[in-house]
Amino acid sequence: MASRWEELERWMEGQHLPKGFEVIREPDWVEKFVRGLMTKALPEASEVIKGKDTPGITETEQSITVQFRLPPGARRGDIGLYVREDRLRIIDRESGNRTMVPLPVLVQPKVCQAAVKSGILYIKLRKRRASKQYMEHYIRW
Repeated sequence: MASRWEELERWMEGQHLPKGFEVIREPDWVEKFVRGLMTKALPEASEVIKGKDTPGITETEQSITVQFRLPPGARRGDIGLYVREDRLRIIDRESGNRTMVPLPVLVQPKVCQAAVKSGILYIKLRKRRASKQYMEHYIRW
């Protein structure tokens, strides 16, 4: 396998690429590019790379839904859910495990709907609206 990579490297060195294409010769850039293509093409494979315990986050125009797989045998009083405007904290009181889930956008912590179905905790949060009001501030000279 290494010999094929060496052949590819020799071939790339011999190519006269136009300006701006020198980045293709860098292995780190190529790896990041291929990884990005794979995660877009095969979302299931990206979940394996990230880990099975990674919560799924879907986003709509007005809300965010987080899907979190609960541990087997979890009961009503075992799980604690805490919402902050930028993240969630899910606590398993039985085992003491804490999971922090960063959110892609800011949410309203007081507006939350949570339900458990088939061992998955579904959490729906309302996005926080951006303020359209300008605030004037003093500038020191």
